[in-house]
Amino acid sequence: MNANATKPIGALTPAQRPCDSIIERIENFDWTEVAAQLDASGRALLPGLLNEDSCAAIAQAYHDDARYRSRVVMARHGFGRGEYRYFRYPLPDTVQTLRESLYPRLAPIASRWNRQMGVAVEYPQRLDEFLARCHDAGQTRPTPLLLRYGEGDYNCLHQDLYGEHVFPLQVAILLSQPGRDFDGGEFVLTEQRPRMQSRVDVVPLHQGDAVVFAVHQRPVSGVRGHYRVNLRHGVSRLHAGQRHTLGVIFHDAS
Repeated sequence: MNANATKPIGALTPAQRPCDSIIERIENFDWTEVAAQLDASGRALLPGLLNEDSCAAIAQAYHDDARYRSRVVMARHGFGRGEYRYFRYPLPDTVQTLRESLYPRLAPIASRWNRQMGVAVEYPQRLDEFLARCHDAGQTRPTPLLLRYGEGDYNCLHQDLYGEHVFPLQVAILLSQPGRDFDGGEFVLTEQRPRMQSRVDVVPLHQGDAVVFAVHQRPVSGVRGHYRVNLRHGVSRLHAGQRHTLGVIFHDAS
């Protein structure tokens, strides 16, 4: 970790302006290409979404209890090995900026996917409008989370479904550097198509890279129109070191 690692999220020097930098990076991605990647495989890469200082600051804040509403030890629930913590409201500035800035880029894709799958749900352009829908249904607990894995840890294949209202895309950002901070621990997606074996996709990530991926289902174009495929995601076993990941989920939990 570098010298900035001890600073809490949102407390970097004004010259670094992390939130402004994040917004600029998000605006500069080719979102037509992102949509094409999502349509093709259910996931898309956002390289270098966070810089090294921001990654270190978020990971270092794992032990700052005031930031979190709960801690989950995966082995106690059969989820795998390792642990994660859900942030409480108000979210740290960096996490809030990521959530607010990524959502409007992804909402049109999510609405189009629902139309293609015959799901009668459209998503508003603003995150606060979508969260109001969640909160009206009793889904009031924030879902962005910080995950920590050590040697031998892993995350079983799963889907992050927390209630009636589900935004069909989410984002994971790798905060650690493979080969330096840890070995193993690859991000894994599986896709189950009707009457076919599951397809596995191992997604290569470096520190600060983000992957956007389907939470539950996505549409695939077939000879008779679109049909649904089911996706799950997880993390393979770490061979050595420690791995931190920031998860940005857009729907809140009940």
